[in-house]
Amino acid sequence: MSVAQYNEDSVKSLDWKDHIRLRPGMYIGKLGDGASPDDGIYVLIKEVLDNSIDEYIMGNGKQIIIEINGKEVEVRDFGRGIPLGALIDCVSKINTGAKYDSKVFKKTVGLNGVGTKAVNALSQSFIAQAFREGKSKIVEYKSGILIQEKDVDVEDEKNGTLIRFVPEEEIFTGYKFRFEYIEKLLWNYAYLNRGLVLNFNGQKIQSKNGLHDLLEQNIDDGILYPIIHLEEDDFEFAFTHASKKYGEEYYSFVNGQHTTQGGTHQAAFREAMVKTIREFFKKDYDASDIRTSIVAAFSIKITEPVFESQTKTKLGSQHMEPGGQTVRNYINDMVRRNLDNYLHRNQDVAEALRRKIIQSEKERKEMAGIKKLARESARKASLHNKKLRDCRIHYNTNKEQRLDSTLFITEGDSASGSITKSRNVSTQAVFSLKGKPLNSYGLSKKIVYQNEEFNLLQTALNIEEDLDNLRYNNIVIATDADTDGMHIRLLLLTFFLQFYPELVKSGHIYILQTPLFRVRNKKDTYYCYSDEERITAINKIGAQAEITRFKGLGEISPDEFKYFIGKSMRLDPVILNKESKIEKVLSFYMGKNTPDRQTYIMDNLRKEENIVA
Repeated sequence: MSVAQYNEDSVKSLDWKDHIRLRPGMYIGKLGDGASPDDGIYVLIKEVLDNSIDEYIMGNGKQIIIEINGKEVEVRDFGRGIPLGALIDCVSKINTGAKYDSKVFKKTVGLNGVGTKAVNALSQSFIAQAFREGKSKIVEYKSGILIQEKDVDVEDEKNGTLIRFVPEEEIFTGYKFRFEYIEKLLWNYAYLNRGLVLNFNGQKIQSKNGLHDLLEQNIDDGILYPIIHLEEDDFEFAFTHASKKYGEEYYSFVNGQHTTQGGTHQAAFREAMVKTIREFFKKDYDASDIRTSIVAAFSIKITEPVFESQTKTKLGSQHMEPGGQTVRNYINDMVRRNLDNYLHRNQDVAEALRRKIIQSEKERKEMAGIKKLARESARKASLHNKKLRDCRIHYNTNKEQRLDSTLFITEGDSASGSITKSRNVSTQAVFSLKGKPLNSYGLSKKIVYQNEEFNLLQTALNIEEDLDNLRYNNIVIATDADTDGMHIRLLLLTFFLQFYPELVKSGHIYILQTPLFRVRNKKDTYYCYSDEERITAINKIGAQAEITRFKGLGEISPDEFKYFIGKSMRLDPVILNKESKIEKVLSFYMGKNTPDRQTYIMDNLRKEENIVA
């Protein structure tokens, strides 16, 4: 292998935009096409919104207007407005901004002077306009290159900033915005900034009760006692225990940033909860008995927080401010004092909490023997586990490609064989089902351990205790597009929604789209995912088109399959809307209401036309 000479000519310096465009993952995480809530197009929106939120936090502007029309995003705030003379620097000069000055911006999420520049560099069109005291400046960029700048008079315009951008289609291939993800992002901003009005495409988003509203709108299976909502200085928390839930669910925030991967504040809160409740009841309860089925939200404000990446999804700070009190001690003190006082004043809530802990303890002891046998079985199976063909990089590591870690759940050996042969062994794993899984609706969690397939799937995902060590960011159900395949999808979704709803709520579950047709001639080949795409392909190729209808994944050769699980992979995210109630959905589709379901199916049957080439 020949290696080029390493000399002075090998050393290059990139300007700000070229470096961002060459290494976008450093600035916005993974790229994606909008199917995942952590895809780059949503990070771009968040970076712009963070600046507007920081203005509100500093007492400037009570409304933010967000408009998305097709692929264009517009954000208008009514803060102080970027100083006109610094507008170009603030949107195109890396490591430039006012947030290094803690007198101007305190406990904000914008820290590094990078965010808006990344949006600019990764957009095919980017316009920034600042309004200050009847004066305005507009700058326009294309792929980070300044096209024009101009000063205008705007006597009737309120102070603030307007950002309008279109993400670069060459970078975010085939992307589209999913409003459910954007609405969730905006609601989180509203919960953390009571009084702020967010207007999204005409929809008003506002919260009056902060984190209490967050839990109230996200718990759909009943609660064991009223939501406990407490706050003091720079820490706010709310929690309850859900009546039909396993595991733990946390919504954690730092300076308004949703830290989806937790961090030092989340570890401190979990520890403080257990310690305070043990001390209140004067009982050394097992930590898992206290935390099982808990749903909690907490928000902390820190001076100069340290995150583990530019996307700020995990807090690394050990201290509230440089050289100050530790995050752990601060949260322990806040939770202990406020929660202890609350439980003393609300004895009925304290009694409900005690009964819940005792019930969890009873269930844990009943499950102990079953879990032990299941772990031994899973350990033995993992030595010769033909169901799981693992990958090298996992979500619970700090490696660069961790966000790409994917588990395909397939039906049968032929489908799993095709995916296994064509997958990326670094980031893509395959779990093969032997047939239709059990309908787990209405069953207790014992079934997860007693059913070999569920037990092995749980072990592969590493989610027995909680989601902290989840091994794959993307869990993709890859089944045939026929009635059996649809049924398997329903059974797997029932399993996840019944026992691990937070996997769905956190945006980890997807359905793999695979082509229904291949249309080709000797020169061109088109893979089509719908009748509309098939007709378009036939029109391009002409009368000599050869049409193949794929009936199952096993019919697609590994050489072809690599196109469908690579860069152009199409995923349908499984999304729970705010109005979706898990218990109601599962009861209707998987419960014992056959007549109602049959009527629904008959009323919604769709007749398919025969395919004509």
